[in-house]
Amino acid sequence: MPQPLADRIRPANIEEVVGQKHLLGADKPLRRIIESGSVPNMIFYGPSGIGKTTVARIIAENSNMVLHKLNGTTASIADIKDIIARTDTFEGMNGILLYLDEIQYLNKKQQQSLLEYIENGQITLIASTTENPYFYVYNAIISRSTVFEFKPVEPEEVKPAIKRAFGILAEERGLKLQVENGVIDHIALGCGGDVRKSLNTVELCVLAADNDGEKLVVRMDNVKALTQRSNMRYDRDGDQHYDILSALQKSIRGSDENAALHYAARLMEAGDIISLSRRLLVIAAEDIGLAYPQAISIVKSCVDSAMQLGLPEARIPLAQAVILLATAPKSNSVIMAIDEAIADIQKGIKGDFPRNLQNKHFDGDDAQVKGQFYLYPHNFPDHWVQQQYLPDELLGRKYYEYGDNKNEQAAKSYWDKIKNKKG
Repeated sequence: MPQPLADRIRPANIEEVVGQKHLLGADKPLRRIIESGSVPNMIFYGPSGIGKTTVARIIAENSNMVLHKLNGTTASIADIKDIIARTDTFEGMNGILLYLDEIQYLNKKQQQSLLEYIENGQITLIASTTENPYFYVYNAIISRSTVFEFKPVEPEEVKPAIKRAFGILAEERGLKLQVENGVIDHIALGCGGDVRKSLNTVELCVLAADNDGEKLVVRMDNVKALTQRSNMRYDRDGDQHYDILSALQKSIRGSDENAALHYAARLMEAGDIISLSRRLLVIAAEDIGLAYPQAISIVKSCVDSAMQLGLPEARIPLAQAVILLATAPKSNSVIMAIDEAIADIQKGIKGDFPRNLQNKHFDGDDAQVKGQFYLYPHNFPDHWVQQQYLPDELLGRKYYEYGDNKNEQAAKSYWDKIKNKKG
């Protein structure tokens, strides 16, 4: 069986890998780890066709460990046990490197079976997944691994790989090659950051090229016909998939319902209602928030309806959600508040719990001041009483600022009146 072009020209070293400069560029974290010669447990996360398997293979080939490969879609407990059994043999003397593709398809029990051997270093795991590992990978595996996010490759970075692929195919056929203007740009833009897809497209274009026995001519009209649906998946105008999501959110945040519908329509035409639905739920909390707190419930109902209906009918509730969010009042007070609170936690500013909030109903002999002193707000007028809730180190810290919309200002007036009256 002929080997696919993407496999025939797979990079042999890190310098040949297309894209991922944020990980593999000079002095970048993954590059330094690879050059150190010590391979830790790692999880590679990102879309298909952007180099996860390639980088894992390069790491394996530069290690002294024996490489074993499994795919989560087909691997069984028996396959895992077979690899574990090799850890006590001559083969496992320097350790075993397990490359586990699509780890998200392994169930919890299968993933747990690796833990002991990952922990003691007999097995070093490099796993890859197209799904968010924090949702799909067992927590104990994540806690023993470093997660690296691979990103779709930019069109300019894909072009050299496309040119090289055309040259190799022409050389293999012993023919001259003529590629019409715009073909390489069209393929690079249409692959949506998926290098493997771009190379597969090159192979199709050469098979469909005009061939007079001496020269291959790759024409733009043939390329467009072969890549029409591929381009639609991301953007018919060549924009990247994640740019569409960004444009959608910024249009809704800017209250431009017509632009928001345009970008939503691109995603629907691509059949990608999952990305659209997820982003709409994020927008409801991030950009509308407490200005219209019911929005997230309505959007959730629209998303659930869309998932049950499927396309083309799903376009109706999803459009309803888009218009609702775009025309709703806006507030980012929620995300600003929680990000400020998280920032303090990340700086190590935590402090002990105030005595009145602790879950204790008695004091030890060493307690200088006995009693919890908690005041139950429901026992007081307006169900509020002044007392300390923040740790001493954070006393007076203010994370949440009321937004300037009707709902949040009504809440502010309510509490200002009560707290000022009793303050």
